[in-house]
Amino acid sequence: MADDGDREPPILPDDEQKRVALKLMLEAWDEAVAQGASPEMVASSAIFAALTDMIDTYGESTVADMVAEWPERIRDGEFTLKDGD
Repeated sequence: MADDGDREPPILPDDEQKRVALKLMLEAWDEAVAQGASPEMVASSAIFAALTDMIDTYGESTVADMVAEWPERIRDGEFTLKDGD
C-alpha cells in the first residue's frame, strides 16, 4: 500500500482552484510586505512570475497575444477593485 504522502492532491473545480490560489497568493503578498517588500515590488514580482509560468505552459506567442488585450481591459476597469481614480 502506498504512503498517503505519495498521492497527488485531487484537482478542484475551477472556481475552487481560483479561490484557493488567490487566498494563498494574498497571504504570501501580505507576508512579503510585512517583511519589508513594497507593494509595488510584490506586484511586479507577481506579474513576472505569472508571465514566466504562462510562457512555459503556452509559449511566448500565445501569451503575447493574450497580454496585447490588457490595455483595453485595464482601461475598461476589469481589474479595478476600488471606485474612482
